[in-house]
Amino acid sequence: MDTPLWRPSEERVAQSNLTAFRDAANARFGLRLDDYEALYNWSIAEKERFWRFLWEWAGLTGDLGAVDLLDGDKMPGARWFPEASVSYAENMLANLPAGDALVFWGEDKVKYRWSAAELKATVSRLQQALKAKGVTKGDRVAAIMPNMPETLAAMVATASLGAVWSSCSPDFGVQGIVDRFGQIEPKVVFAPDAYWYNGKSHDVRAKLAEVLKDLPTVVATVVIPYVAEAPDLSGVPNAVGFHDFMAPHPAAEPVFERVAFDHPLFILYSSGTTGKPKCIVHGTGGTLIQHVKEHRLHCDLKPGDRLFYFTTCGWMMWNWLVTGLANGVTLTLYDGSPFAPTGNILFDYADAERITVFGTSAKFIQSLEKSGLKPVETHSLASVRTITSTGSPLMPENFEFVYRAIKPDVHLASISGGTDIMSCFVLGNPIAPVWKGEIQTRGLGMAVEAFDDNGHAVRGEKGELVCTRPFPSMPIGFWADPDGSKYRAAYFDRFPNIWVHGDFIEQTGHGGWVIYGRSDAVLNPGGVRIGTAEIYRQVEQLDEIMEAVCIGQTWDGDVRVILFVVLREGMKLDEALEAKIRKRIKDNCSPRHVPAKIVQVSDIPRTRSGKITELAVRDAVHGRPIKNTEALANPQALDEFRERAELGGA
Repeated sequence: MDTPLWRPSEERVAQSNLTAFRDAANARFGLRLDDYEALYNWSIAEKERFWRFLWEWAGLTGDLGAVDLLDGDKMPGARWFPEASVSYAENMLANLPAGDALVFWGEDKVKYRWSAAELKATVSRLQQALKAKGVTKGDRVAAIMPNMPETLAAMVATASLGAVWSSCSPDFGVQGIVDRFGQIEPKVVFAPDAYWYNGKSHDVRAKLAEVLKDLPTVVATVVIPYVAEAPDLSGVPNAVGFHDFMAPHPAAEPVFERVAFDHPLFILYSSGTTGKPKCIVHGTGGTLIQHVKEHRLHCDLKPGDRLFYFTTCGWMMWNWLVTGLANGVTLTLYDGSPFAPTGNILFDYADAERITVFGTSAKFIQSLEKSGLKPVETHSLASVRTITSTGSPLMPENFEFVYRAIKPDVHLASISGGTDIMSCFVLGNPIAPVWKGEIQTRGLGMAVEAFDDNGHAVRGEKGELVCTRPFPSMPIGFWADPDGSKYRAAYFDRFPNIWVHGDFIEQTGHGGWVIYGRSDAVLNPGGVRIGTAEIYRQVEQLDEIMEAVCIGQTWDGDVRVILFVVLREGMKLDEALEAKIRKRIKDNCSPRHVPAKIVQVSDIPRTRSGKITELAVRDAVHGRPIKNTEALANPQALDEFRERAELGGA
């Protein structure tokens, strides 16, 4: 029988922000929008009116100006609210809760909380300290940080000056960090002395010193004491302790530099498939209004709620999470392993801190099921109204597991978007039923379709995820791409004036959506986008390896990284060499880049122009037909990748 896994109660629907917003729009504009579909259609047909009304309804601070949208028929090229003046930081601090503003758990090792007053005071002191180091509007501030209150405060202080923030997590390797921050030339870097993971401390100071050798623009390195109370910073260039950095500056009311709607706020990074990661620049107003829309309307966040997302500072979900402050909620931050020390810590956290919206990854839910843990039997989770999942598609059986083993009465929202838009194309709807294996809806204001190869919208069959109209959180562009050619090539070359996202997607009979994974060569294990070029740069520096090709293999409801290597003549892949390869990748990229399987081959297929063809290898491994073998210089090489016994086991 075709029945949903969950339906919201009539009371929940009536009290939801979505219902309040729809009623307000009906009253304001004389409309008769009686359900979500009608509201969605209005948000697309009247996109300028929708986004301005959302800003006003949400009570956001700033002057939008008189013009809603300039060149609204152009993608790229459309400019939202070109006369606006707004501060992201001002909105972050304008509506802080009366109790805790931030709660932090670093596994079971470190726990503390900040009030609104403590957060404001820290932002003010950091703002003054950054200014004293010469940080001004448009300068970049970078962070190699855990997800902790000091990180958020440094980001808000940066934004308050009109400067640009960029972050990654401290488990990145030296090359991975330099490949990112080396492009944007930061003036100040924030980093911890060390971080906790799975009960063990990992010192960052030696790595930090290596990174700084390739960041000549850095005038100050601010080190936050996380593992040690007073770490020795003598080996870190231009280093100053966090408290010493702020010491000359007494707390005051923060001041805010208002900037244009499309002034740069965050720089995020592509996966680096064909070289160094592309630096994706996101604007101030678009980020703010898009996140607030998703928080309030799609997650039903209300003042007094407590928002949690398991994320590192190298994932766009961190940026999404921290904007939650603009909604008058408490942020519950966590850093470390989600299973330390006994597997239950995130649910311990949810109960102890009365978390309302609990965000995690599909991989976490899958791992939880395999572990045999059943939080429904060990935890109350009475406060949790919504569980969100992203990073990779949530499998139908994982939907059932959530309702069976975590909580039966909860809004389970599988969501999907990406670093590219720092938000969601498809996500949850708190006033609609949840169907097994389906993302509930398209985001308001997001003209999402599935296109076939001819550029026609299809339903009930797989297609390319596209967006046919501009939206405020489209990137400003890529860093160091003055003519916009790299930006256009990334999203707009296939269908002119249409955003092509690179996901295979299908609309269901319920109006929901199913994502089948990436439609390009990006690796995506556990939802973490990984570029093959980052791996190649490491393994091909090893003397034993002549060349390599890396793909993502669909496996157990997720994707696992498979590395094929061509070794020097006479050499064989043994356990020692495998260990050496894995260590090299882990030390210089991140633990997430380490392949699940390493397989020796004698040749790698190439195009006639000499480029390795990852897509052909991936298709061969999955037993799919190779579409364009005539483009290959050595198509016979593909025979080695088919039906490999090594790739059939765990």
